[in-house]
Amino acid sequence: MPSCALFFRWGKTVSLRDFFPGFRKIHPALAKNRELFKDFNQGRLLTDYRFVVFDTELTGLNKRKDEIISIGAVRMVNLQIELSQTFHCYIRPKNIDPNAATLVHRITPEQLRGAPPMEEVLPDFLDFCGDALLVGHFVGIDMHFLGKATRRHLGGLISNPSVDTMRLARGYKEARCRDHFGGCDQSESYNLDLLSDEFNLPRFKPHDALEDALQTAYLFLFLVKKLKHGGIRTLKELYLAGRILSLMGRS
Repeated sequence: MPSCALFFRWGKTVSLRDFFPGFRKIHPALAKNRELFKDFNQGRLLTDYRFVVFDTELTGLNKRKDEIISIGAVRMVNLQIELSQTFHCYIRPKNIDPNAATLVHRITPEQLRGAPPMEEVLPDFLDFCGDALLVGHFVGIDMHFLGKATRRHLGGLISNPSVDTMRLARGYKEARCRDHFGGCDQSESYNLDLLSDEFNLPRFKPHDALEDALQTAYLFLFLVKKLKHGGIRTLKELYLAGRILSLMGRS
């Protein structure tokens, strides 16, 4: 009898899919992911955590219709960027004309037609992430589309907490402005490229998921070092510094 079976009715096995067509059994990759974060502790030193800094390229920002067409990521261990440990993959979309992707991301239709579908990419990406915390710039957008994909293909949300470098940058700059000028210009931009220029960080090619992930990694490292000088030592303190909460996924 299938594991999702509810009961027999008129000699036929009735499953959850008969009542809920969108129901999916939890994928082994997602089950492993949840086990890794079962006893997650935010109180450890930042150097005790592994981080994966990632970025996604999307067909658009419509949360209902649009999809991820590229994921790029780089690992950080002991608060050091591991340039030899990267993940980069194009993803063939299901519902959107791939021609639209070339307008912003310089990704050709041929690259997308020959790319694997999302259901093949996700287990590999989760394996790459392992027990790392996810870091991104305006990471809520990436986490939304990633969560949408894992619900559809793996049966639920991933459990990796995430950190938003945009919020960390805002917290850092607001604290610096209060100390020196008594307040900040609320219209200030927190664009990744502008912040990287402002802080004199190495520059990478925009609109490429891996390059943007590397750009974000350098920004994250810069901000963490600055915040550590201000007494930020643990993950919980880092969240508070950015006025954000852990985005631990739960289905």
